[in-house]
Amino acid sequence: MTNKALTIIITTFNSEDKIDTCLNAIDSDTKVIIVENSDNLKFKTLIEKKYSNVECMLSGSNIGYGSANNIGLRSVKTKYSLILNPDTILDKEALENFFIFIKKKIDFAILGPAQDKNQKGFVQNDLNLIEANFVKGFAMFLNMEKFIEIGFFDENFFLYLEEVDLCKRLKNINEKIYLDRNIKIFHEGGKSVNTTFFNEVELTRNWHWMWSLFYYNKKHYNYFYAIILIFPNFISALSKSFFYSFFNNNKKKQIYLKRLSGILSSVLGKPSWYRPKLD
Repeated sequence: MTNKALTIIITTFNSEDKIDTCLNAIDSDTKVIIVENSDNLKFKTLIEKKYSNVECMLSGSNIGYGSANNIGLRSVKTKYSLILNPDTILDKEALENFFIFIKKKIDFAILGPAQDKNQKGFVQNDLNLIEANFVKGFAMFLNMEKFIEIGFFDENFFLYLEEVDLCKRLKNINEKIYLDRNIKIFHEGGKSVNTTFFNEVELTRNWHWMWSLFYYNKKHYNYFYAIILIFPNFISALSKSFFYSFFNNNKKKQIYLKRLSGILSSVLGKPSWYRPKLD
């Protein structure tokens, strides 16, 4: 088993500051598909010219994390794929250790790096392997044949919980998800987008975290359970938006107004419509 059995998928969006660091840590014999959430032809041209192992697809607009990853995943022809965030760096032995795991012939659907020593799960006889209910979305190895029945990401999510949703759908059909302590992938976290757009990205995150939280629980449990779960967030966002308005803290006020908007949109069954304004 070699790197030819693996395709790496990276979804980008104004990620020029990070993507070179990410790509430089990937062996040049590994196929990489970048899905850029825009129509930035200049970015595509520069990346494909610089990296012979990289194909860059343009989504045309910002369609979200799950939808963009789905574009890449539908183009994969290898047995395995690895979804990476642009603000990650592969350890030099990460892919080698993945194929060591593969040689053990353990049945799995998703494998992730075990970054946190306190991650909960059932530890296998191999003490480096943990059976888990979900993995963090910044780095996910997929056994492609396991997704024939359930498909890939739910494209109703624009941001947040799409990977948790995918893992839950797998667990519902008794597929296995593992974390491997031997696989190390550094994740900077929250740095995939150019820092110039920090404030707008923060507003976007707050809106979509609330929308996705309600939608996920409505989808997998029921509407009334989701209402009960989201209600404290609603009260908090409402009171804090008034509080920060009274003290003329417009930045904080806008964050909590976005949370309110995300909650109300999801409760009313509206799609995840909010998009960052980065012009």
